[in-house]
Order: sequence, then structure tokens, then C-alpha cells
Amino acid sequence: MSPSAAFESVGAVDGAGAVDAVDAVDAVDAVDAVDATGGPSGVPAARATYHHGDLRRALLDAGTELAREGGPDKVVLREATRRVGVSANAAYRHFADRDALLGEVVSRAQARAADVISATMDAVADDLGPGPRARGRFRAVGVGYLRFAMDEPGLFRAAFAVPVDLSRAASPDAAGACGRTPFQLLSDSLDDMVDAGVMSDDERPGAELLAWSAVHGMAMLALEGPLRDLPPGAVDELAPRLVRMVDLGLGLSDATG
Repeated sequence: MSPSAAFESVGAVDGAGAVDAVDAVDAVDAVDAVDATGGPSGVPAARATYHHGDLRRALLDAGTELAREGGPDKVVLREATRRVGVSANAAYRHFADRDALLGEVVSRAQARAADVISATMDAVADDLGPGPRARGRFRAVGVGYLRFAMDEPGLFRAAFAVPVDLSRAASPDAAGACGRTPFQLLSDSLDDMVDAGVMSDDERPGAELLAWSAVHGMAMLALEGPLRDLPPGAVDELAPRLVRMVDLGLGLSDATG
């Protein structure tokens, strides 16, 4: 099928005969999908999973799955196109290069981490006093972070081991279903402890960086360092003790824990 024939098949022509731009791109993607599965490239038809009009999401899904399997290093645009069943040209209409795809995978992985952290925070009992509940939710951020690292090591590495700055810390693309990113959930929990009177204003500045460094260090030691041979479940058992040490290290009194 030629690109011109594909355009004619879209059926989104206005009164002047102009094809809608989005549909036009999708139409060319459809041509590339046909070429990728039955053309000179020789890619078997069984690999074709692309559905018309949804190629960008399909490529992002494939990239996310690659990260889940092997971390950020495995996110390769050509492999994503192979899994979806389209040509490389089709992918470049949606992602300029591999870094563009990886960047969106990083945000999606952070959003998944936010979901796990938020669920852990929400498990803290509602009937606690303001101070103990604020501290419980703060500790839950660290426990959820470590839980995500152990349950989804590939996505964890994609979310937090790619050399980027804090530009995604407040990005809506990195927010979970709760509307907050992992960094925002940590900041919120610290602010709540100040509001509840269990953390002083003097200790608040920079506390995110201290708490994050501590739990991230444990995660990386367990995933890639000398603690990687710990038995299954060991980090889950150590997590509550680690976050207790973190909040004590931030100057909180253990009496209200």
C-alpha cells in the first residue's frame, strides 16, 4: 500500500478535501505496520500488535515492558518497534530518538512508584493521633519505595537510576493516580509532620534529600551491591527499622512514634 492510498483510506476529509493531520500520521503508521509485517523487512506477521491510531502508546508500552525486564539500558527504540510490529520510520514520527522514549518510560516508572508509595501511606490507620499518623505516613513513604524497588527492580532502575535531575519531581507525567509524584509524596509527608508538631521547622529544610538518600542507598545495595544476596523478604523486614532510623535521624523524638 502506498502512503497516498493510505491517506485516502482514512476517511477524515474535510469539505476542502484536506486530511486531518493526526489521522494522516496514523495512516502512514498503518502503512509502515503493513510493510513491517509483510514487506521486505521480513518481520513475521505474528509480531504485529499495533492498532490504528494508538502507535505512540503501543511504543511506550513496549518501552515500559523492556524497562521492566532489564532496566533502562534495555529500552531501545528499534526493539520497541520490533515488538510492536512497525518500521523504525513509524517510531521516529512519535519519538525523536531513544532518549525521548526513555524519558517517557522514566516518567511512567516514577508514576508507578508513586502508586505503590501512595497505597502504602494509605494503609496507615486513620484513628491515630495527628502526630503518630503523620510519622506513620512518612515512614510508609520509605517502606513503599523499598517495596517498589524489590518488586519491580527493572522499573525502579528506570525511575531512579537514570542520570537526570529533579526536573521530573513535580511533573504531571511522573504523578501516580493520586496526582502526586514520589518526590511530592515525600515532601508532603514531611510537611505534615511539621504541621502535626512532631518535626521542627529548623529540621525541615533539605529533609527530603536526607530521607531519600537513606532508603535509595538500601535499595541499590540490595539490587546491585553487596546486599544483593540477602534472602528473599529480607529488605521488607529491614525497611521498617531503616525508616525508623531515618526519622530519628531527622531530630524527631521516638516518644510519639
